[in-house]
Amino acid sequence: MSQHTSLKLKALSGRHRNVLKRYERIKKLKQDERWQDGMSAYGLPKVKSVKVKVKKAKAGPKAEGAEGATPAAGGTAAAPAK
Repeated sequence: MSQHTSLKLKALSGRHRNVLKRYERIKKLKQDERWQDGMSAYGLPKVKSVKVKVKKAKAGPKAEGAEGATPAAGGTAAAPAK
């Protein structure tokens, strides 16, 4: 019997999750300098997890003479009108 693709660990590695495990919350609190030595691991304060979106830059028009602009570079040339 095979394992379902959603249950594989690779699928979870880069996914954004809103609910963090206890050790992840403690790690985030330490980064924010809100964790004090001797605090209990139970009853932790809320930790906001923010999903960061990266916008892709729009591709500007290519200048003439740029690489790949010639038809010999793999592009198809239009047939001349007769």
